[in-house]
Amino acid sequence: MSLRINSDMSYSNHGVSLASVYQARRRIAGEAVRTPLIHSAMLSRRFDAEILLKLETLQPTGAFKLRGATNMIAALIEREGRDALAAGVTTASTGNHGRAVAFAAARLGVPATICLSRLVPANKVAAIEALGAEVRRVGESQDEAFLEVDRLVHERGMRLIPPFDDPLIAAGQGTIGLELMEDAPDLDRVIVALSGGGLLGGIGATVKAIRPETQLTGVSLSRGAAMWESLQAGRPVEVEEVDSLADSLCGGIGLDNQCTLDLVRKVMDNHYQVSEAAIAHAMVDFLEHEKLMVEGAAAVGLAALNEHELDVSGQRVALIVSGNGVGLDTLDRARRLAGRRVAFRTSWRKG
Repeated sequence: MSLRINSDMSYSNHGVSLASVYQARRRIAGEAVRTPLIHSAMLSRRFDAEILLKLETLQPTGAFKLRGATNMIAALIEREGRDALAAGVTTASTGNHGRAVAFAAARLGVPATICLSRLVPANKVAAIEALGAEVRRVGESQDEAFLEVDRLVHERGMRLIPPFDDPLIAAGQGTIGLELMEDAPDLDRVIVALSGGGLLGGIGATVKAIRPETQLTGVSLSRGAAMWESLQAGRPVEVEEVDSLADSLCGGIGLDNQCTLDLVRKVMDNHYQVSEAAIAHAMVDFLEHEKLMVEGAAAVGLAALNEHELDVSGQRVALIVSGNGVGLDTLDRARRLAGRRVAFRTSWRKG
């Protein structure tokens, strides 16, 4: 269907424009899939609203990250030629981004090297290797793995595919926003997990360009949330990384952040933090009532609705169910934690 574009909002957000998102959709066609937006009868009754679930769990790699990784690699080939990537692409990731880069590179005929610390479990290593990438195990932490990435970039001429802080990555994730606006053009609110900002920033730039009145709500962890702290400080800051059910929301945004901090600041309307207990409840809810096995980061939208008692009565609301990278041991942990009282409540609103 055609979309009504608000010309006053067809701005470029740090390299992420509506045009760049349409270009991303062309590039990722046939690699990342157009995911369904489904009605949740149970959640709609609970919140007296129309609650829609955007199922990025159905991507070939199980998470939204495939969109951004595919767009960036395809764009580099398009702009510079395949020979420019002869040395390959690289990144460091234990989860969704590493799998996405490995998958996209294999599909696009580009060598990929994923750097992992020696602490990464063997099953995660095998999953990335199964996608055709070389896995390089270096050091005892993610930071040490990134040092190897830096070496490969500077000494071997490999190209870094960053997890979030790049306009091509954010534009790829922004294709979710196009699909939302086509499938539900009168959305009142979109609720998105927020960590590095590529997902929320890309979706927000797209949705705001098409329907500025749609509210964009970000959800971060209650502890160790670098984007939350950076927005409060007005600059990128480091935080101590903590253990979380939503482990893919942990980690920094980069002290030299070039794109996503300002992009998130511009497009986000309100921002909530959620506790581990709230995340656990939401994960169990998805499994028991929606028959969806989702990772903690994919459940934080529902966690925010529950914990902060957000008033969405009468609204049409989309939750981005971002990925399914969760093991049975983590689900067991969530089930145990779900019995505890949810006590943490913190929020931020624009203005």
